[in-house]
Amino acid sequence: MEFCLFAVSGCGGLIKYNFMTKKETKKDRQIVFDKYNGKCAYCGCELVKGWHADHIEPIVRDSKWNIDKGRFEQTGTCRKPENETLENYNPACASCNIQKNSFTLEQFRNNIKQFVNSLNQYSTQYKFAKRYGLITETDIEVKFYFETVGSHCH
Repeated sequence: MEFCLFAVSGCGGLIKYNFMTKKETKKDRQIVFDKYNGKCAYCGCELVKGWHADHIEPIVRDSKWNIDKGRFEQTGTCRKPENETLENYNPACASCNIQKNSFTLEQFRNNIKQFVNSLNQYSTQYKFAKRYGLITETDIEVKFYFETVGSHCH
C-alpha cells in the first residue's frame, strides 16, 4: 500500500493517508471524530456509524467519464493535494458532507441560505405548511456548530 505522511500543526501532527483506498487511519479518524466530541462540525448532530471526514477546504477530486459504465469515476488525483491534512478535516454527518460537496465554507453557507427561496419557489408542500402556520421563516445567519463551540483537540 502507498501511504503518504503530511506534517501539520494543531490537532494531530501527522496524517497517514492511503491514496489507494482514500482512507485515513483509524487513529486519524478518531482524532477527527473527537474534534467536536462526536458531533457534526456543521449542524451539531450526534455522529452515527457512517459519519464522514470532510475536507474543510476542498481537495476537489478529479474524475473522468467511463463510457462503458455510463458514469463518472474518480481518477485518484485531486486539484488541491496540499489540503489533504488532518488539520483540514472536520467530522460531518453524511447529509452535511454530501450537501457541502466541494464547496468552501462560505459557498456552503450561501447554498444553505438559498434553501428557503428554493422551497418557496418549488415545493407545494412547504408553501402549504407555511400557509397553515406550521413553518415560520426567519432571516438568521447560517452559523455552523464549530463556530459556536471550541475544538477539543489535544
